[in-house]
Amino acid sequence: MSATLEIIGFLLSITSWLITGSCLANNSWKVSTMSGSLITSSVRYENLWKACAKDSTGVSNCRDFESMLALPGYIQGCRALMIVSLLLGLGGIIVALLGLKCTKIGSTNEQTKGKIALSGGVCLIVSGLCSIIPVSWYAYQITQEFYNPLYGGTKYELGPALYMGWGGAILAILGGSFLCCSCTQGQKGYKYAGPAQGNQRIYKASSTAETMSKAYV
Repeated sequence: MSATLEIIGFLLSITSWLITGSCLANNSWKVSTMSGSLITSSVRYENLWKACAKDSTGVSNCRDFESMLALPGYIQGCRALMIVSLLLGLGGIIVALLGLKCTKIGSTNEQTKGKIALSGGVCLIVSGLCSIIPVSWYAYQITQEFYNPLYGGTKYELGPALYMGWGGAILAILGGSFLCCSCTQGQKGYKYAGPAQGNQRIYKASSTAETMSKAYV
């Protein structure tokens, strides 16, 4: 059962890392549609790196954020946390690969592999937390501006990239949890036989052999 949990956790971890990377590269972190009297005249959308606008003919124009220091603090924080999440996720996947029981990479000792898999699971859980925080933080800023009657700028709504980010973070946490659970299950079946117990077993075995030899004589 522990090997099955490891494989499921590893596959979930790879899927979560790919979704998180797609979320970071997606343009639609927040979307705003400006409608005219008859047809939609313009669609605006932004992510952590640029702002774009698409007219009714389907032509899109994007403008990169030029100065990082001029950006709001929450955008800078979201950038940093998302990059940290991807790095931790990649590191966790590599470490978890070394700790899988079905691989022959690295140590072949089950106890050592279990500790390696546990380390990879912890990295993936932290990666999921580092991903879910910026996505939720960004969504909170969107809802605050949308419901603020004194806000004079363009009011945006939640974009599809945020839902991708939440999904990737949940999969990362689940994958890391499965890896940690597989490690603990594998260690439950291991019991250390101390020197005293080992000596008692040797003594009992020798006594049994002597008794059987005397009976045959």
